[in-house]
Amino acid sequence: MKLRREPALGLLLLCIAAVLSCTGKTENEKAAYDLAGRIVPAYVKHIDFVEVPSATDFFELSSEGKKLIVKGNNANSMAMGLGHYLRDYCHVSVSWYADDPVQYPEKMPVLGSPERVLALVPDRFFLNYCTFGYTMPFWQWRDWERLIDWMALEGINMPLAITGQEAVWLEVWQKYGMTEEEIRAYFTGPAHLPWHRMCNVDGFDGPLPSSWTDSQVRLQKKILERERALSMRPVLPAFSGHIPGRMKELYPDAPITDITAWGGFDKEYLPHFLAPTSDLFASIQKDYLEAQTALFGTDHIYGVDLFNEVDAPTWDPETLAEIGRKAYESIAAVDPDAIWLQMGWMFHYDRKHWTPENVKAYLQAVPEDKVVILDYYMEHTPVWTITDSFFGQPYILCYLGNFGGNARMIGDLHKMSARYDDVFSNGDANFRGIGSTLEGFGVNQFLYEYLFDRAWTLPRDDKAWVDRLADRHMGKEDETAREVWQDLVDKVYKTTSTSGQTTLLCGRPTFRGHWNWGCIYWVDYDVDDLAKAWKKLLETDSDRDTYRFDVVNMGTQVLGNLAPGIREEFTAAWEAWDKEKAKALSEKFMGLIDDIDLLASCEPQLCFQKWEDDAAKFASSPEEEAYYRENARRIVTTWGTGDGIRDYASRQWSGLVSTYCKGRWNLFFTRALQALDADSPVEMDDFNAECAKWEEDWVLENHEYSRNDTPSDYKALCFNLIEKYGI
Repeated sequence: MKLRREPALGLLLLCIAAVLSCTGKTENEKAAYDLAGRIVPAYVKHIDFVEVPSATDFFELSSEGKKLIVKGNNANSMAMGLGHYLRDYCHVSVSWYADDPVQYPEKMPVLGSPERVLALVPDRFFLNYCTFGYTMPFWQWRDWERLIDWMALEGINMPLAITGQEAVWLEVWQKYGMTEEEIRAYFTGPAHLPWHRMCNVDGFDGPLPSSWTDSQVRLQKKILERERALSMRPVLPAFSGHIPGRMKELYPDAPITDITAWGGFDKEYLPHFLAPTSDLFASIQKDYLEAQTALFGTDHIYGVDLFNEVDAPTWDPETLAEIGRKAYESIAAVDPDAIWLQMGWMFHYDRKHWTPENVKAYLQAVPEDKVVILDYYMEHTPVWTITDSFFGQPYILCYLGNFGGNARMIGDLHKMSARYDDVFSNGDANFRGIGSTLEGFGVNQFLYEYLFDRAWTLPRDDKAWVDRLADRHMGKEDETAREVWQDLVDKVYKTTSTSGQTTLLCGRPTFRGHWNWGCIYWVDYDVDDLAKAWKKLLETDSDRDTYRFDVVNMGTQVLGNLAPGIREEFTAAWEAWDKEKAKALSEKFMGLIDDIDLLASCEPQLCFQKWEDDAAKFASSPEEEAYYRENARRIVTTWGTGDGIRDYASRQWSGLVSTYCKGRWNLFFTRALQALDADSPVEMDDFNAECAKWEEDWVLENHEYSRNDTPSDYKALCFNLIEKYGI
C-alpha cells in the first residue's frame, strides 16, 4: 500500500486547492475543510463536508462515487466523522504530537453503505492543569495546532485552556498595588506554573521572564481562535482565591490564610488563600474576568478549583456551603451566563474531609446546572457512585490514566469499558459527559482514543475496537499484530494508574524496594507476557511510524523489567561480601542502562533532547536560555525543594537515562563497592544526602543528550538485545 508523505511544495498546492474548494461553504464547513487540509491534504478535493442542523451532535459518512461525504451538525462533529473514517476505514493513526507524520494510503477507501453516528453525551472534556507542566510547557503554535486537530478528530469539544493567564494577573495585581517585579517573582518557572495556578507553590524557579508571558498571550489567542472555529468551548480560568503574599501587607484586614504544606516545599514558597466570602475576593474576580475577557473573549465556562490538595479554612458544611455560593456568585456577577467547572480531584484525594455531607453542602449551594464536576479519576474511584451522583449537579466522568507522564504501559481498557457501561446505564440524568484528565502525554495514546470513541454510538465491541487499533498501527490488517494487541490489552494493560509508576532505573538507587513514593517500580502482569508480545510483534513488519514506536517502546519496557532482578542479585552478592560478583553485576546493570538508552534513541518521542531544546526556543538571551533549560530539566527530575515529589515525573527517555539515571546508579554502585573494599556498611542517609547534591548539580549543568551511534535498523538492534539478555 502506497503512503502519502507530502513534500512542502506539494502540501502547499494541496492546501491552496482546499481553500478554493471552500467557496460558498459555512464557517463550520470551512473549518472542517481546513482541518482535512492539515491532516490529509491529498484527500481534501475528494471530500464534501456538509453542515446539517441538529440539536444532538452527530456525523454521517457515505460515498458518492469516489467522493466521501461527511455530514455533521457542526465543525466538531464533522471532524469526528473524518477521524472515524481515517481510523476505521483508512487504517490511519493521527498522533497528538506535531513531529509525528500522518501516514495514509494514496487511494481513499469507498464506503459500502452510509454510517450515521450520534453523540451519547454533549460534553467531551480534555486536559488537566498538570498536563501544561508535564507535557506542554514549552510548546509552540505548531505543537498546539496538531493537538487541537487531534482533539477535533476525537470529538473533544471542551478543552481546558489556561495558557497565558499570567499576563492577565500582571495587569490585575498591579491594580491592587503590586509592582511588576513583585508579581513576576510571585510566579513560578514555566513548567511549574500549573501548581502555582492551583495554589500549591509560589515563586519557585522564578521570577518569570517577560519573554514567557508575552509569548503565551500570542499563543493563547491562536489556541482559542482555532478551538472555537472547531466548535469547541474552551474552559478558561477564573479567580480561585490564590493571592500573592504581598497582599497580606497591602490588605492587612483581609481574611487571608497561609497554606502550611504542599509537596515538601520550604515555607517561603507556600501560597496564600483569600476567603471567597470576602468583598475583596469578589472585587478581584471582577477585575480578573473583565481583563481576561477583554484579552481572550469567553465561552462562559470557567475552571475554579478552591482546594486542590490543600485544606479548607474549616470543614463544617455550613461554611463550605457559603464558600461555594460566594465563589459562584463572584463569577455570575460578572458573567450571568457563567458555568463553573469544578475539578473533582479533591473529592477523591481527601475523602476524610470531603464527606458526602460536605460535598452535598458545597455543591448544592450553587444553583442547579451552574456547576459541572469533573469526576477526575474514575478508573480508581468513580465518585459519582458514592455521592448520589453529585447530588443532582452535572458531572463528567473522566479517565486520568497517568501521573506525571511516566513512561509505562499502564491502564485497564476492560475496567474503563465496564465503568462507562455502568455510568451510561445508571448515571442519572445529570451525567453530562466523558473526558480525560491525564497528567501527561506519552506511551498510551490508544486508551484515550478508546475513551472518546465511547462517547458515540459506534457499533462495535471492545475486541473489534482493539483489532482496528492494531490495523491502524500497522497500516494494514495483520492477524499477528491483532493477536499481539489483544494479548497486551488482556494480559499487560491490567493495572489502574497510580502515582510513581516507572521503571526501577528511573528512581533514586537503593539496595531493596524503592526510595520514595514518587518512583515505585512494580508490575501487575507477568513480565514474560510482555516479552512474548514484543517478540511476536517483531515477527511482523510495517513502514508505519506507529509500528516503530510500538516496537521500541515495548522493548524499553521489557529491558526495564530486567533491572530489578539484576539489582537483587547485586544486593545478595554485596551482602555476602562477594566483591567480584558484585562488581560484575554492577557492570551488567550499567550496561543495561546503556542498552535501554540506545534503544529509546531510535524513537523520537522517547528522546530527551527535544524537551530541553523546545524550552530554549523561548529565550531572548543566553541567560534566558540557561534558565529555560534548567527549568525543563528540573520538572522531570528533582521537581522542587526537598524530597517531597522528587522523581514524580521521571521518564525513561534516551538522554535522560544516559545522564541522570546512569549518573545516580554509578554513584550508588561506586559507594557500595567502596564500602566492600573498606569492610564497612553504606550509610544510606549519607548516600541520599550525597545523591541529592549530585541531582541538584545535574539540574544546574548543561548536558549533551543526543547519540551519534543510534542504529538505523531498530529491529536488528531489538533482535541483538533479545539474544544478549536471553529474552
